Amino acid sequence: MIREFHLADFFTLANAACGMGAVLFSMIYMGSRSVDHFFAAAALVPAALVFDALDGRIARWRHKHSALGRELDSLADIISFGVAPATLGFAAGLRGGWDWIALLYFICCGVSRLARFNVTAENLSEGRDAVAYFEGTPIPTSVVLSGILALVAWQGQLGENLYWGAWRIGPWDLHPLVLLFVLSGTLMVSKTLRIPKF
Repeated sequence: MIREFHLADFFTLANAACGMGAVLFSMIYMGSRSVDHFFAAAALVPAALVFDALDGRIARWRHKHSALGRELDSLADIISFGVAPATLGFAAGLRGGWDWIALLYFICCGVSRLARFNVTAENLSEGRDAVAYFEGTPIPTSVVLSGILALVAWQGQLGENLYWGAWRIGPWDLHPLVLLFVLSGTLMVSKTLRIPKF
């Protein structure tokens, strides 16, 4: 199988590796409570974004596009820009019952967004090599969530000190900070929001 890989695919795999590294560092943070581990997790998400940008540029530069590369890209993106930010949020303290639902919603929106893009990419490209616009925000925009969580950590507001505290709603807690994940997921699956691709 490795023989079927193009150069760009190795950058896609580096994207996935960064995302998984972010997940692992988030889990290490939960055990160690060392904020350095949290910062490492948060830093690996923008590192994944760099590899995500490079794989596309390299594929266009070398004129090597493949169905395998497109599927690899989507799978890497859900790890790096879906699972990793959600895990980082959970490690930061978004652990109430409603938080779980919000984080799962975010992940499901990300998966749906990537699946929709893969199915509609040919129609959206309008005969060109690349799509003319994105329907909904691209999943890598969730790097903003990781940046916000890094800022929260830098200000010492993790765990019980999360901004806006926790609200008891029915049987479970909701941390209002998790609503940023709900917003991000909703924008990803929006069909009315069209963003030009440059």
